[in-house]
Amino acid sequence: MKDYINEVIKLTDLKQNKPINEIVYEGLRTAIIKGIIPVGERIKETEYSERMNISRTPIREAIKRIEDEGLVEYIPNIGVIVKKVSKEDVEEIFKIRIALETLATTSAMKIMTESEFEEMHQLLKKTEEANSRNEVKAVIDLFSEYNQMIYRFSRMPRLDHMVTRLRDYLARFRDISLTGEARRRKALDEHWIIYNIMKDKNYDVVPLIISNHLDYAKSYIMQEIEKIEKK
Repeated sequence: MKDYINEVIKLTDLKQNKPINEIVYEGLRTAIIKGIIPVGERIKETEYSERMNISRTPIREAIKRIEDEGLVEYIPNIGVIVKKVSKEDVEEIFKIRIALETLATTSAMKIMTESEFEEMHQLLKKTEEANSRNEVKAVIDLFSEYNQMIYRFSRMPRLDHMVTRLRDYLARFRDISLTGEARRRKALDEHWIIYNIMKDKNYDVVPLIISNHLDYAKSYIMQEIEKIEKK
């Protein structure tokens, strides 16, 4: 069995200048969302406490917060286990994502400078080069950088703060949706389309393009979840 707790410990740097309960919560939450702790795995409060050399209180508080988010569930006579990603989770996250990305894109395109458009253009070219070499991880990382760039260029710090809480979820979905070569190619083509629309200040089509772009990604993820459920 893989040592999941050791991976959680790596994510939980107790030297950070934060309350210990917040550090434990963030580390455990990230490990669950990124799939380091797999679906169905039981989270044993005592074992984590002993291995991390801390009291059970911050572990218990972290588990409670994560349970409130719907990432784990308590099952009588078994304990707390990691919940699977459901189709309902995907639907909800993508509805939120469409709304936020439409707002970020329309806000950014109104105020972006020529140098910022050039920065985006160079990033897309870099992504093309990585994709041509079939460097999947690099392409996925660059897609994430592209999305973050739009939020940064929107100059809406509160909006960026709101989406920060979603980024771990989105990273998990993004990794699923971009494993296929054809899907990566289509996603990259769509990023070019969004770039051109932003540069041309074509505000009217932004909601439709963003919605279509993300709906396609959502459909791909739904298909992958169905495959997993049939195994």
